[in-house]
Amino acid sequence: MSRLNWRKSTFSEEASSCVYVGATGNGKVRLRESDEPDVVLTTTPAALRALIRGAKAGDLDRFQ
Repeated sequence: MSRLNWRKSTFSEEASSCVYVGATGNGKVRLRESDEPDVVLTTTPAALRALIRGAKAGDLDRFQ
């Protein structure tokens, strides 16, 4: 995997549990968390937007 410019979420505090995002050159988005930096989720911008919209709307609340 090529080296990405990872950016930390502005919602992550200075604690160790941080979410990072990196954009690839082929239109994909990669996500990782600080606790498991070698585990990377790859998705598309549209799918990530849909996930965020659903989370904000409470669509994922039933999974708690």
